[in-house]
Amino acid sequence: MEKAMHIAVIPGIGFSHLVPMLQFSRRLIELHPDFHVTCIVPSIGSLPDVSKFIFQTLPPNINTIFLPPVNLSDLPQGGSLAVQIHLAMSHSMPSIHEALKSLASDETETTLKAIIVDAFASEALDFAQEFNILSYFYFPTAATTLSALLYLPKLDEETSCEYRDLPHPIKVPGCVPLHGRDFYGPAQDRTSQVYKLLLQHAKRMRCIDGIFVNTFLEMEKSPLTALQDKDRGYPPVYPVGPIVQTGDDAKGLDFECLEWLEKQKVGSVLYVSFGSGGTLSQEQINELAYGLELSNHKFLWVVRAPNNTTPYAAYLGVQNDVDPLQFLPCGFLERTKEQGMVIPSWAPQVEVLGHSSVGGFLTHCGWNSTLESVIKGVPVITWPLFAEQRMNAVLLCECLKVGVRPKVNEKGLVEREEIAHVVKHLMEGKEGREMRKRMKELEEAATNSLKDGSSTNAFAEVAFKWEDLAGENKSF
Repeated sequence: MEKAMHIAVIPGIGFSHLVPMLQFSRRLIELHPDFHVTCIVPSIGSLPDVSKFIFQTLPPNINTIFLPPVNLSDLPQGGSLAVQIHLAMSHSMPSIHEALKSLASDETETTLKAIIVDAFASEALDFAQEFNILSYFYFPTAATTLSALLYLPKLDEETSCEYRDLPHPIKVPGCVPLHGRDFYGPAQDRTSQVYKLLLQHAKRMRCIDGIFVNTFLEMEKSPLTALQDKDRGYPPVYPVGPIVQTGDDAKGLDFECLEWLEKQKVGSVLYVSFGSGGTLSQEQINELAYGLELSNHKFLWVVRAPNNTTPYAAYLGVQNDVDPLQFLPCGFLERTKEQGMVIPSWAPQVEVLGHSSVGGFLTHCGWNSTLESVIKGVPVITWPLFAEQRMNAVLLCECLKVGVRPKVNEKGLVEREEIAHVVKHLMEGKEGREMRKRMKELEEAATNSLKDGSSTNAFAEVAFKWEDLAGENKSF
């Protein structure tokens, strides 16, 4: 009896890495139900309740192996987010090796054929040759970001200063020209450890069997065309997106915010959220509150406690056990009780974006949130905080023209008057209506890509390759 195809997937640490990998696995199994997937899950502590719910709803041919959590106190303190995640993943490598060894030696009805990792789990690719399996990256962000990362070694050779100090835009192949300050966040300090890690990742990615990227052809045609140019020497690139959360985590549950949305007019509400890990300073929270109030537009705002030193404090679980609402300006909630709703820490985002009363999304431009806004056809106000989010903002505003970006003052602050201005621009202006129209067209293209378009075709291409190799009994 022929053994079933078995694939191991390994996400990086963090909710925004775990969820895309699980959704990728779902999509693979949905299209190719005879395959089996094992997700090897590293962590730095107990999983959030939302993650636990997602695991409980996985289909039976997606299994999970939960690795022993890495203790944050065992890691050097004070480093950047990327370095912290990299070190935590390095601590997990012995456990990952043991898990792969167990899967590779399994004598049941499945046989391990490939390993798929995200960028923070790239060390695990070293095990592919040992276990005679194919190796792939799953890149959960944009093709624009992937193109920038693969281009980084060449850019590094050609540049002597920091990228933010370049007098001319950076021309990544296939991408809209980027000002240096909008280039990939972890590359902004070329003397840092994280920059050296990025260069290592970029070089490693050239030596694997392929890269899955969470985008679709109509959204990033030019970057994808450049990535698939064989003369560049890149591995095959497969656009398999948009892969997003389904909103199943909110089904059957009662949420006050959804009840509130039911009472609002169609397209009248601005949804405000900075993702699963984004944080603002106290001063910026104040300006945002006053700006929303000044705009006179309805809003639904997910508030997190402030952090005055880092914009990603909540990403690694560094959260205060205090009510975030206490950090809002005095009297704000009372003054705006008819205008808006403020909820602490988390909202069922996919359900919110899909509600007819939501007409705009003020977002940190994380790629998960970006794709969710596309899937639901909601135009955006872009407010990037860290990582590749500034590049996503450029893509949304300058290339796709489905968003508006507020101006930042010399202190790095978006002032209340500017916030009110961009809210009105998006929610009531002529250009806002044009953005909404373009986003609806992008929504339709995204839906088509998941039916019989670029996403389905990309998965089929790889699946046929795996099956052909297995049928020929070739060594990997």
